[in-house]
Amino acid sequence: MVETRCRIAGPADIDDIERVPLDRRAPFHSTYEVIRRAADKRGDRPAITFLRQGGADEAPVVMSYRDLLSRVNQAANMFADLGVGPGDAVSYLLPNLPQTHVTIWGAQAVGIVNAINPLLKPEQIAHLLDAAGSLVLVTLGPVPGSDLWDRVEAVRGLYPKLETILQVGGQIGGSGDGRDGIHAFDAMLDRYPADRLVTVRDIAPDDVCALFHTGGTTGAPKLVRHIHRNEIYAAWALACIGDFTPDDVALLGLPLFHVNAVMLTGLAPFLAGASTVLLSPAGYRNPVVIRDFWRIVARYRATFFSAVPTVYAALLDVPVGDADIGSLRYGTCGAAPMPVEVFRAFERRTGVKILEGYGLTEATVVSSANPLYGERRVGSIGLRLPYQAMKAVRFDDQGRYERDCAPGEIGVIAVKGPNVTPGYVHGTMNEALFLEGGWLNTGDLGRQDAEGYFWLVGRARDMIKRGGHIIDPAMIEEGLHRHPAVALAAAIGKPDAYAGELPMAYVTLKPEAAATPEELAEWSRTHAAEPAAAPAEIVILDAMPVTAIGKIYKPALRQDAIRRAFEAELRPITQAGIGITVAVENHEVHGTVAIVNVRGVPKGRRDAVRARILRALGRYPIKVEVRPGSNDKCPG
Repeated sequence: MVETRCRIAGPADIDDIERVPLDRRAPFHSTYEVIRRAADKRGDRPAITFLRQGGADEAPVVMSYRDLLSRVNQAANMFADLGVGPGDAVSYLLPNLPQTHVTIWGAQAVGIVNAINPLLKPEQIAHLLDAAGSLVLVTLGPVPGSDLWDRVEAVRGLYPKLETILQVGGQIGGSGDGRDGIHAFDAMLDRYPADRLVTVRDIAPDDVCALFHTGGTTGAPKLVRHIHRNEIYAAWALACIGDFTPDDVALLGLPLFHVNAVMLTGLAPFLAGASTVLLSPAGYRNPVVIRDFWRIVARYRATFFSAVPTVYAALLDVPVGDADIGSLRYGTCGAAPMPVEVFRAFERRTGVKILEGYGLTEATVVSSANPLYGERRVGSIGLRLPYQAMKAVRFDDQGRYERDCAPGEIGVIAVKGPNVTPGYVHGTMNEALFLEGGWLNTGDLGRQDAEGYFWLVGRARDMIKRGGHIIDPAMIEEGLHRHPAVALAAAIGKPDAYAGELPMAYVTLKPEAAATPEELAEWSRTHAAEPAAAPAEIVILDAMPVTAIGKIYKPALRQDAIRRAFEAELRPITQAGIGITVAVENHEVHGTVAIVNVRGVPKGRRDAVRARILRALGRYPIKVEVRPGSNDKCPG
């Protein structure tokens, strides 16, 4: 296999790298060649071990590398027979299953694979299918406990171009014989040759192989294009920084529609001939997986896993007990900043090393990481990858590149190298994505210290702007995480008519712990790095809103903060006997819109009340719509 030991690049290494010839990194020009090479070298070794229920004691389903290649060949041949060519996309709506990997790598062998979050609504799914131009969809069939098939049926009405649906598991919907375009995935695979690709395709490293959705779910979808070069390089780089060997065993608990799971616990282990353990279809969202996590590590002699801060926080509440976890070399975290207190508590209690890193879909998956064997700087996102340049830059008042930042100076992080995407499917979105010279504008704020380590301070839009003062939400979050009762904390800017924004924090508490908002507010005032960073309000939640990969979903918190601010602003009107509620929603044009629903207004006062509402909320830079309640007929 390819040699995977290498040194993480530091500031003295090549900075102006356009691209590295693939033959200097690995003898691969396509992701298919990675799977084929692994099967040649590690044929009978487990490639994928699947836990159906996520329990440590269950009998797993094991797929060897030879089995994986056979299934990938069959999938590629099937997709080609269905009309998929180099420029065509196969979409998938699947949980974490062996068939998901088969779909991903089989589709990339003949065309393009398009990953879709199976938790999305039918309208959003149809929107993504249309953006990708997909005619083939692989999805979960009707199974108990899942409404995915019901949503797929709704999608067919919204996206009539969908010609073929391949069902994984469950009862076959429709006729079941394919006459209505619905087929059983596994049964159909069996019809095709497993020992070779029927259609011989000369895949170029710059051919598009995947589309991954990033950003919001309104407006034109941001579909990031990955080329084979991107994914092969990323797999090689991950194998380097993780020091992967054929003896490694990766635990896969993040969703396979996201680049982290596909690359870090997918293609990178495959490149090294290592094994992956699929932690049930739901991954970390399955409470059985969290409950049995340490026993799963012990049974399968797992050596590494990738997770997000919310998972690490949950595992802190699960005792290791008598499980032998000595095989576990490290865990990685990169989807969101790791709270320092969670980081330290996890390492102290488990003895497991955490490697923090940073990446984004537009740079395939990873751009920097703390070294496995070198100095790890807690709170940093580490050193840049080999052969990828990375720097912080400053923009002028017109948003144009002005200069590179000095060491320690905060700016926008920019990256350049073989992992950088050629851009979005919609070309107009690429104007703000790239800087002069091919540098990718990540939109994230950070700095590089004198030794080459990068430190992320948040996305530009995440920074809290109190008057003319910029507040890093991490300062607030770290202070709250030091409170013994706090499990998770997230700080955002609450709209304020005078200051623009005021700091506000949302927290969840540890099991059996107790605290009041007033107590936490006093704690924050005492522990705030500066007086302006003390939260004006703290809200205790039963559960933190998270994305499908477990990352805290701050847009939902921002919407709740807007709702609270507006309802407080309108309280004097409400006390006059008028019922007012505020709902905050995404909007394709305005980004965010606050909908004010009014009830109980006498007919003769409706225009005056509406004007009063608009006057009160007109001091905020947020679109407002006033609507009558269900019992009123006044115009909005």
